[in-house]
Amino acid sequence: MSEHVIVGNVYDKYGTRNPLARLMMRGFLKSAARLYRKVGARSVLEVGAGEGRLANHLLASGPRPERFVATDLELGKIAAELDPLIELQVASIYELPFPARSFELVVCCEVLEHLEEPRRGLAELARVADRAVLVSTPREPLWRALNVARGKYLAELGNTPGHVQHFSARALSSLARERLMVTEVRHPLPWTMLLGAPRR
Repeated sequence: MSEHVIVGNVYDKYGTRNPLARLMMRGFLKSAARLYRKVGARSVLEVGAGEGRLANHLLASGPRPERFVATDLELGKIAAELDPLIELQVASIYELPFPARSFELVVCCEVLEHLEEPRRGLAELARVADRAVLVSTPREPLWRALNVARGKYLAELGNTPGHVQHFSARALSSLARERLMVTEVRHPLPWTMLLGAPRR
């Protein structure tokens, strides 16, 4: 896989009608919003924004920053009714086109598990963050076990297509602490989500 190619999940976790999946997504969004509000950033960068639905949710959760930039490798799947504050930009996590400490908060959810070089990606997140970085990944092996339980990706033992890294809660925290002073870890089922300040 090319370092600039990240294969995303083909499952629409935001639009699912499965009641259990909807319950889990509510937990994910609630945790993300709480950490977002805790920072109260005036400038926000989301890396790997996908359709922009998380960006919309964070902005709706308040407080609204002065600037919110959302990046991804391609922007062809942006959701309708995107908040007008959101600036869209094509960018790779490995080469973010921003100076150091450009954003008070950098958000990167559901991206590190797709990277061949997650340490390199995390280093770039910390570089452009001034005050805080918020990251999340699926919590393994629980994530794969739940996929198997619902009969998905059985030939791959429950591994979601495109996931090339598999982070337990401890593994994600350990990786994050290489670049961040972790201040809070949350566990919305079945994810690990953490907030930390960049190490200087």
